[in-house]
Amino acid sequence: MQFEKWQALGNDYVIVEASALPWELSPARIRRICDPHLGVGADGILVLERSEDPAYVANLRVFNPDGSESELSGNGSREAIMYLRERGFTDRDEFAILTAAGPVRPRITGPHTCAVDIGRASTVSKDFPSGPPDGVAELEADGRLWRFQHVSIGNPQCAIACAELDQLEQLDLGAIGPAIEHHPLFPNRTNVSWYHALAPEEIRVRIFERGVGETLSSGTGASGAAVAHHLAGGASRITVRLDGGQLEVVVGGDLNVTLSGWALPVYAGVLADDFVKELHETQ
Repeated sequence: MQFEKWQALGNDYVIVEASALPWELSPARIRRICDPHLGVGADGILVLERSEDPAYVANLRVFNPDGSESELSGNGSREAIMYLRERGFTDRDEFAILTAAGPVRPRITGPHTCAVDIGRASTVSKDFPSGPPDGVAELEADGRLWRFQHVSIGNPQCAIACAELDQLEQLDLGAIGPAIEHHPLFPNRTNVSWYHALAPEEIRVRIFERGVGETLSSGTGASGAAVAHHLAGGASRITVRLDGGQLEVVVGGDLNVTLSGWALPVYAGVLADDFVKELHETQ
């Protein structure tokens, strides 16, 4: 099985074309491939398939390393987009791909960069069914009360503002994150971002991703935090500083989100025959 590994701000994915898969990607197989010691090692798997609909260059499915499927990944989408362009799926600078969260529309801006219209954010969604219209609420986790902003941007985001930068940097996300991810308020679990406003147009963000854990970056997590900051009075064009680097997010008046950043290939590979056989025997 041929694959490529790509990364964007340290958020790394295995990219495979659906036609290359010798079996269905079951949760157990996904976990094994993503395992850093027993498999390739990755924050997830991106599966691309040529679309029969001429409106889209390809269909994209996103899988987390715990075996679950995600609606959307901002960093993963950019990796898939640049892969599609480099592998000749399209020679256009502007096109569309289809995800479980709906259409994603990129604009290629450089050899390794693109701006991606990832759709309209909302403060109301099925992922926070008891939430108020503005999406602002509180929950208790790790012995503390957290005030948060719910944002749906293809997937559920729980954005928490930190008044002090030191407070943000000292948080133990590994201890706090699971309780919020699995909180009863969120029937489909949630991604979590903590952010501090450095300026009206700049925020520092740390991410705990659903099905992954603490990550160096997350495109949708950065977008969710940027939307929360904007709703609290921040700018509409926001620089998001993450552990893995910097992303640019533009939040429109209708909460439409455009995410800009880079994505790079790491290597191409072929799974060994014995490993493919072992995965075939894995349910």
